[in-house]
Amino acid sequence: MSGHVTAPAAALADELPTWVTLLRAPNPGPMTLDGTNTWALRAPSAEHAVVVDPGPADEGHLTRIAEHGPIGLVLITHGHPDHTEGSARLSELLGGVHVLAVDPAHTLGGEPLTEPGERLGGFGLEISLLGTPGHTADSVCFLVGHGDERVVFTGDTILGRGTTVVAHPDGHLGDYLTSLELLSAYRGIPALPGHGPALADCAAAADFYLAHRRARLDQVRAAVAAGARTPADVVAAVYADVDRSLWWAAEWSVRAQLEYLGVGIGESAPGVSGLEHM
Repeated sequence: MSGHVTAPAAALADELPTWVTLLRAPNPGPMTLDGTNTWALRAPSAEHAVVVDPGPADEGHLTRIAEHGPIGLVLITHGHPDHTEGSARLSELLGGVHVLAVDPAHTLGGEPLTEPGERLGGFGLEISLLGTPGHTADSVCFLVGHGDERVVFTGDTILGRGTTVVAHPDGHLGDYLTSLELLSAYRGIPALPGHGPALADCAAAADFYLAHRRARLDQVRAAVAAGARTPADVVAAVYADVDRSLWWAAEWSVRAQLEYLGVGIGESAPGVSGLEHM
């Protein structure tokens, strides 16, 4: 049986590259872990930095980010508000810097990100877009390199601790499994997530996530075979070791699992909004 995972999915990274700075937002909670990770990247001798995920609209947090200026570009891993809510204010603080995301609703001053493998030049860094939908339809990761160092910014596709929810109906489990298979190619490259600590090996984390998801699917099949008739029944059977206050988030993933398996039980999901992880 696959229990609820709260530990890191791979060994922790010993240290960050010298050109990467973590600025953690003051929004800790059961869905955001220690808070949203905002990453500031500045290549040695480069004039401008690049920021990944501004985080919430917390003025103190946004001011801390702006203090790492000048900043030439802001990138978004996905559109959940704990990653994007501060985007417009940060752009304002920085004099109108462009904010680039897959979703046009979260893109400011430039064109949305559209092409997996697209290279975002300049700033002394090699930045490549990795299309990794599944957690949400607009989820992406960024492979960033400087010299002989590379890291993957994984947003909520891979977390620093525990596993992430597939946010049905926007998220899709089939897409998520494909995205994890893609990330499993980045062996020995650190994963710098949207929440939690940095991990030493993106591929090892992706492999763990794939095994966990497949075990969950087996549990869902067993729960349905044993008589579960609604997504809530499946949650009660499969996520019994999870605090009941988080069962609403688990139901997102269950609905995604049932859709993936082609099992049509239950009615529409209860009204939920916002965040992440299960």
